[in-house]
Amino acid sequence: METPVEIDFQGMSPDEAVRDAARGYIAGLENRFGRITACRLVIRAPGGHHRTGGLFEINIHLTLPNGKEVVASRTPHRDERHSDLAFALHDAFKHARRQLQDQVRHLEGQVKSHVGPPIGIVTRIEPTEGFGFIEDEDGREIYFHRNSVLDGKFGHLKAGTRVTFAEEPGDKGPQASTVKLMGKHGLR
Repeated sequence: METPVEIDFQGMSPDEAVRDAARGYIAGLENRFGRITACRLVIRAPGGHHRTGGLFEINIHLTLPNGKEVVASRTPHRDERHSDLAFALHDAFKHARRQLQDQVRHLEGQVKSHVGPPIGIVTRIEPTEGFGFIEDEDGREIYFHRNSVLDGKFGHLKAGTRVTFAEEPGDKGPQASTVKLMGKHGLR
């Protein structure tokens, strides 16, 4: 860690045993992730708050390289286990560990992006024959059958209708399945 750990006791006297336990948790985070540059820990004693009553509140602020931060606040709501400082401290650091793990994955580019289904525009429809074609975002033409259109909405399709779909290989090239109209009527 580049800067000393700050531990602030609010509404209570500083406790060396708690300070040592907190330093142990922080060292565990550093050993596991090795990317923490600063840490500030606030331990707020129970104090008749209308929200928390006799429960400890723990706030952990971790600074990572490139100005990234992880803030874990454990302000419990009616969880009596937080009346025990050891439990409250452990729970807060467990929460911080999960957030730090997510942040490190993001920094390392391991976060999966959630891409939705492809979007296309109906270019041609043959209502009497029960099929049509969708142009995808790359300009390819993809066949679809009446049975591939969800919710029985084949009759609502016309040229220019925006749809989402799943692409799969067909006998004569790519074909669309699970075709779904976009928006109220799927129009541009």
